[in-house]
Amino acid sequence: MLAALASAQAARDPSTAAHSARVTYLAGRLAAWMGWDDERLRRLAIGARLHDIGKVMISETILRKRGPLSLQELAEIRTHPAAGASLIGPVEDADDALPFVLYHHERWDGGGYPTNRPGPDVPEGARLLAVVDAFDAMTSTRPYRRAMPTLHALAEVERCAGTQFDPAIASAFLQAWGAGAFAHAAAI
Repeated sequence: MLAALASAQAARDPSTAAHSARVTYLAGRLAAWMGWDDERLRRLAIGARLHDIGKVMISETILRKRGPLSLQELAEIRTHPAAGASLIGPVEDADDALPFVLYHHERWDGGGYPTNRPGPDVPEGARLLAVVDAFDAMTSTRPYRRAMPTLHALAEVERCAGTQFDPAIASAFLQAWGAGAFAHAAAI
């Protein structure tokens, strides 16, 4: 059933599906770099693939809008983690994906959404996903802006360590990037 939901998301919004594929790759490489065991990697792969499933509940007009979002449109976008959790919650075997879907926009400093939980109260997998999700978003062209150069995105991850991102995970991401752990990321 979870695979069917991911396929439905891909059919409705190919750019979000492509983003999810890149995030899944980056998350898996980072978690392997950090020494996660096979079971944690399996759960991460499921959660990363479905992390933006709630966007199927967002207006296509907003998802494809060129230019800045209004406050109302931004508020609608910010419903996607909770909407995704509601969508997959009743699905058998969704427990593995639920924390990734619900918490991937929480911030280390507690200023994220939808629950405003501070970093230590957010599952580690969702904190990891927050870093790679933001990195991919920064380095991908969106309808409303061009992609940021990779070096600028890496600097942003470093700058936001301890505020937006778990500082240990941000540091691991930067170290893994510098060591070439994501060498094939551009091919995804």
